[in-house]
Amino acid sequence: MYSSHKLLIANRGEIAVRVIQACKDLAIRSVAIYADDDMASLHVKMADEAWALSGLTAKETYLDINKILAIAKKAQVTMIHPGYGFLSERADFAQAVLDAGLIWVGPPPKAIQQLGDKIQARKIAQSVGAPLVQGTAQPLQSAEEALKFAKQYGLPIAIKAAYGGGGRGLKVAWKLEEVASLYESAVREATAAFGRGECYVEQYLDKPRHIEAQILADQLGHIVVVGTRDCSLQRRNQKLVEEAPSPFISDDIYQQIVSSSIKLCRAVDYVGAGTVEYLLSQQNSKLSFLEVNTRLQVEHPVSEQTSGLDIVVEQIKIALGEPLSIQATPKTQTHAIEFRINAEDPARGFIPSFGQISKFMAPSGIGIRLDTGVFQGSEVSRHFDSLLAKLIVTGPTREIAIQRAKRALAAFEIEGVATVLPFHKAVLQHPDFVDEFKVHTRWIEQDFSHEYEVQQRSMIQDDHPFARFMIEIDGKLQQIGLPKEFLNFQSAQQHVKPIEEVKVFDEKALLAPISGVITAWKVEDNQMVEKGDVVAVMEAMKMEVQVTAHRSGQIKQLAQIHQNYSNDEKIAEIHAV
Repeated sequence: MYSSHKLLIANRGEIAVRVIQACKDLAIRSVAIYADDDMASLHVKMADEAWALSGLTAKETYLDINKILAIAKKAQVTMIHPGYGFLSERADFAQAVLDAGLIWVGPPPKAIQQLGDKIQARKIAQSVGAPLVQGTAQPLQSAEEALKFAKQYGLPIAIKAAYGGGGRGLKVAWKLEEVASLYESAVREATAAFGRGECYVEQYLDKPRHIEAQILADQLGHIVVVGTRDCSLQRRNQKLVEEAPSPFISDDIYQQIVSSSIKLCRAVDYVGAGTVEYLLSQQNSKLSFLEVNTRLQVEHPVSEQTSGLDIVVEQIKIALGEPLSIQATPKTQTHAIEFRINAEDPARGFIPSFGQISKFMAPSGIGIRLDTGVFQGSEVSRHFDSLLAKLIVTGPTREIAIQRAKRALAAFEIEGVATVLPFHKAVLQHPDFVDEFKVHTRWIEQDFSHEYEVQQRSMIQDDHPFARFMIEIDGKLQQIGLPKEFLNFQSAQQHVKPIEEVKVFDEKALLAPISGVITAWKVEDNQMVEKGDVVAVMEAMKMEVQVTAHRSGQIKQLAQIHQNYSNDEKIAEIHAV
């Protein structure tokens, strides 16, 4: 039944691998696409076919609709699955796929458009009686409007990209004097990430939990909440740990989530997989609708483990017009926790770490699942998201799941790039997470403190390890691409220079936390600063990163704004006085 189909995955990394696995289960042929850096990646190796996007950056590759559709035509595919991120929530991409006569594995373009507009989504949520905090009904025209809202409804406030998600274009203002600068920052970040800078503002719940409902809806009108998840452990509004079902919530809160999620999705004739997200105040148990993600979530595996469903297979079957395999929320018999394994350095504020993975030894045993997009020898590109893999641990109770997680994380070894494994190990020792569940969306920044050892890293010396040439075959001009180490008769190991330790030998030196552009200095030259003060802002990969003082003293600025600086490059000195 399914073998007549051929599916292109418009994505990369672990989610592309996940979709390929679902295709294999259904006997559907899979087609991978790849940027130059991804030529030797796992999803390329696993797919039945792989086609080059011929470029380095996201804009040149996974965000290029015309390139992807051209490959789809050449490869003669019948379906396209967008994964998450990139074009997954672009209504114009969904429509272009349908206009090309292909099956779109995702919600209808109209639903994506309605719910992707965060202001419109708020209006829909309000119309169906979903719980909501105060917010603006239209995009802001200026920072002054944001300031007016803050004065009327009080602080803190959240300034959000109207057409964004994933934490990009989201800023939280705690003081009136920072509202204007944060509004401008949110607009810049939203423009860079989504091509549109419109922002709105709403009340921000202090120390809230992040709770969500996994939705599945078929083309026949059936909508089911597969289960709930807690995703409160975040840094910079990016999730690190997720679990299902959401623990320690009342039946009343649970019923509000289930009921309002179904009503909201029904209001827009939703089809496919989706996630309705909420914030829950720990102080007064106030629940507020946040947004709808019209795609497959990174954290979908915990819902699969607790429901027994294959959500990706369900997505494909729904796209082919089949009914849902379930008609009601499945009874949960287990508890599952997902740990995102990002190539980020906890010792240096979770900055991305790039290079080659020299060792990748994954855990195994009962209750252990690993969704990975890498293997030993994989190269972690600076051009894309830092997510390497996801460790999903399942047990009959939350307590047993935590014990299994401790075992699994102790056995997990990754070398060559810095990872968040030390963070996960530390979290599982903290009573706020293990015993009392006092975690919230700002818990990592506000309440969690841990000293991490500096991890060994490798560094990619060549930013363009791939070369393309024209060659004539049977009288027809063709383009071929070859790794440069092949041309130079060098091994991939020679391509990577190990760095034994990452240390600041000059105690005065303030180093750039990422490779990127300094967009602003937050302090004056020669000003006195305290350790932990935000002294500058850098931008990379469409995200703004705060640069903090590593010591107290008098700062001497060395770097210029709007200039590029490399990771670990000295941008200032802080002299003790």
